[in-house]
Amino acid sequence: MTTVYDFSANSLSGEEIPLSNFRGKVLLAVNTASQCGFTPQYAGLEKLYQKYKDRGFEVLAFPCNQFGAQEPGDAAEIANFCSLTYGVTFPVFAKVDVNGASAHPLFKFMKNAKRGLLATESIKWNFTKFLSDRNGEVIERYSPMTAPETLASDIEALL
Repeated sequence: MTTVYDFSANSLSGEEIPLSNFRGKVLLAVNTASQCGFTPQYAGLEKLYQKYKDRGFEVLAFPCNQFGAQEPGDAAEIANFCSLTYGVTFPVFAKVDVNGASAHPLFKFMKNAKRGLLATESIKWNFTKFLSDRNGEVIERYSPMTAPETLASDIEALL
């Protein structure tokens, strides 16, 4: 059975990171953007990460420029923005596509595992969130409108 651990993604510095490095952890994968109305969710994601990281929780951010061109920056600009504006300490990966033919394989897998509203596969906007359990199985998909803070009970149930 395929799990999120079967994929890899490039870091902002271009290094390929196998997601198996996170094996045994509860993961929240999020497609992010620096110039989106939902961008302040970075603060909530960092709070969740700080609260649960010592218990085996990771937030994985995947910048995406497919929605309103709201992530136009290069890797250095994204890293600086996340660090300086929101104090992000969780992993931020290189920019990816989440929809279409060039969608990152991880997002193809997660979208198929947990479909959205009306069983649609495509991601509608930035800050769509996918929660995976310690076995790498995608458990839940959350809309961009779902504030990170509201996920605490779901995360705790998996920890």
